[in-house]
Amino acid sequence: MDHVQSFLLEMGSGFAFVGRQVLLEVGDRDFYVDLLFYHLKLRRFVVVELKAVSFDPAFVGQLNLYLSAADDLLRHPDDNKTIGLLLCKSKNELVVEYSLRGFNSPMGGVAEWETKVTESLPEELKGSLPTIEEFEAELGGDVE
Repeated sequence: MDHVQSFLLEMGSGFAFVGRQVLLEVGDRDFYVDLLFYHLKLRRFVVVELKAVSFDPAFVGQLNLYLSAADDLLRHPDDNKTIGLLLCKSKNELVVEYSLRGFNSPMGGVAEWETKVTESLPEELKGSLPTIEEFEAELGGDVE
């Protein structure tokens, strides 16, 4: 987590660190976002969830909860919608594709499937987030 946090801060593309394990109180439950950034140029929060295991479809639901909660609890009316990055150790492409089909919230990840997801991102987001290659290089190789 330290490594990813430092990498995003060094990107120099508008990331401001908000916190690690940021508490989001939803209903009577506590949820903790792994890393929370604010992107100054895009005027939106960026939720980063790190998974040291293979992709699980449940991660999409978890991230969606975090995006919705951040929008309701943290976002200023002048801010844009929160975006999410889900970083997993590995993935099954078909499972990821089925899990993300019809998913409307902007989300990216670090795996081959990110290119499919980022194609659907709004134009202003493209180029503002690290590329797959930049993440893989920083994390010491292929993130599969």
